[in-house]
Amino acid sequence: MRVVKEGKERRKEILDVSERLFCRNGYDSTSTNDILSEIGIARGTLYYHFRSKEEILDGIIERIISSIERKVAAIALDEEIPVLERFTKAVLNANVDTDVGDMVLEQVHKPQNALMHQKMEQSLLSAITPYFVKIIKDGISQGIMKSDYPEEVVEMTLSYANTAFDDTIDYPEEVKLRKVLGFIRNAELMLQMEPGSLLEAMMPMFYRR
Repeated sequence: MRVVKEGKERRKEILDVSERLFCRNGYDSTSTNDILSEIGIARGTLYYHFRSKEEILDGIIERIISSIERKVAAIALDEEIPVLERFTKAVLNANVDTDVGDMVLEQVHKPQNALMHQKMEQSLLSAITPYFVKIIKDGISQGIMKSDYPEEVVEMTLSYANTAFDDTIDYPEEVKLRKVLGFIRNAELMLQMEPGSLLEAMMPMFYRR
């Protein structure tokens, strides 16, 4: 007897199973038939929720971004945490560091998926930027930072960091260090902070243990 599930529950199941299969077998080596067989549903049920394997991947990306947004929000809105510590923790929580996330990044970094990569970056930046603006504004109100354009500072900082420090770029150590130090100093300049003010807070973003 086939089990009938509510729409949201069925959609979640499809995404959960697809994530597991994609991570185990690889995205390219997993077919919609594999997914159907694993769940035990008809093709029409799958297509009711997702019209293609690409749409399933889109759904997985949406879940990853929502999860990152929740983690960043929890840090950014906790005013018991000092501003600079909040900033560092929020950035660290904005990273994709799960097996599912690694699988997705492997896919979106392929040349044929450049549009998907761009879409993912834009969606993530749109989701988390308001929380970093909140941290910067708290820093301004506390006299730690100064800026008439906190939103623009955040957008430029996150956009550049996302591009210059992409995980697929393997810089020689001395080049990476120079880029990191230059990035941190320019962030200090945009926020009218003394040299070295952000060094301790931001270095863990680039040299995590």
